[in-house]
Amino acid sequence: MALRNEKMLARYVLWANEVTYAVVADLPEATMSAPQDTMFGSILGTLGHNYAVGAIFQAHLERRAHGFTVRRMPDTTTFDELRAMQRDLDAWYVGWIDRMTECELDQSIDFQFVDGGKGVMTRGEMFFHVVNHYTFHRGFIVDTLRRISAPVPVTDLTVYLRDGV
Repeated sequence: MALRNEKMLARYVLWANEVTYAVVADLPEATMSAPQDTMFGSILGTLGHNYAVGAIFQAHLERRAHGFTVRRMPDTTTFDELRAMQRDLDAWYVGWIDRMTECELDQSIDFQFVDGGKGVMTRGEMFFHVVNHYTFHRGFIVDTLRRISAPVPVTDLTVYLRDGV
């Protein structure tokens, strides 16, 4: 079955991001944006970074400019705005991977990193980067939630597969 794992991973990301956003949605807004000892300064900042990187690579995959000068969203982006944008982006990745062929995933794309450096990756490599990147930074969110004694989302791939979502 061609692209079976990639299609599953796109759906897993959509599910895992939604589970994460659902837990964060129950926090007071002040807690979401409160300064934390984490790479992107707050829970909201980490969610914004994850979205920005996904949107940047979406643009690379579509071979268009992304307009980002940093790998984060403006501080004025609200949780509700970010959640809606992430849902749309995750749905885009599901639709995109559903249209891809193995041959298309193997095609290389030249692009420019936000810092100005030149890059070249296959579509498949870009997709796997986005999947791994989201997972990595969801871990930062879980760690931050644990440190503030808040509930944590369970986003393990095994849970997704077990529950047949």
